[in-house]
Amino acid sequence: MNKFKKYCPNVWVAECEKEYEKGEIIQLETKHGKEVDCQVYNLVLHRNDKYYYSVVRIEEKSYAQRKAERYEKSAANHSAKSDSYYKASQEGKDFLSLGEPIKVGHHSEKRHRALIERNWNRMGKSVEFAEKAKEAESRAEYWENKVSEITLAMPESIEYFSDKLEKAITYHKGLKDGTVKREHSYSLTYATKDVKELKEKVEIAKLLWGN
Repeated sequence: MNKFKKYCPNVWVAECEKEYEKGEIIQLETKHGKEVDCQVYNLVLHRNDKYYYSVVRIEEKSYAQRKAERYEKSAANHSAKSDSYYKASQEGKDFLSLGEPIKVGHHSEKRHRALIERNWNRMGKSVEFAEKAKEAESRAEYWENKVSEITLAMPESIEYFSDKLEKAITYHKGLKDGTVKREHSYSLTYATKDVKELKEKVEIAKLLWGN
């Protein structure tokens, strides 16, 4: 069975036992045993009778979209539970708002204390689920931002990283010849590092997605 194999950070290729042509649709098995349809792009490696291809998953929604929707649903569920517990914590609101002290020894003492304890616990649950909803919303926002992010796992990464590299080279050159002001003593060092990393990304992108 064809399966996914990690090629580099954020990039998975197809590990296959037979050769395929560019454009063919094949099935790959995930680590969870799920089979997904993918389109073959380039042969990036042939080793030990295994063929490794860059592939594009054929899905209506990307991984980032699915994660964002999952967290949005989680946030909605937690928020609903928080509201439910809050409403429940209002039991006996009119009576408690009177500020009546607990009458020790009176037949109402036990009910009065139980009511206050129930509402206290319910309010605690309401706050707990509100915090979980807030955390889920934050995670949903993170993955929503990832939806539009271009990575090496996408064919369009060639153009994207080539453009970034061109700008980085121009900036680096400007720092060296003095036409660009150095903001701090490490400006040139960081710029050199950026150029090196982007060159590596462009090389990988061309191997994965070049014609």
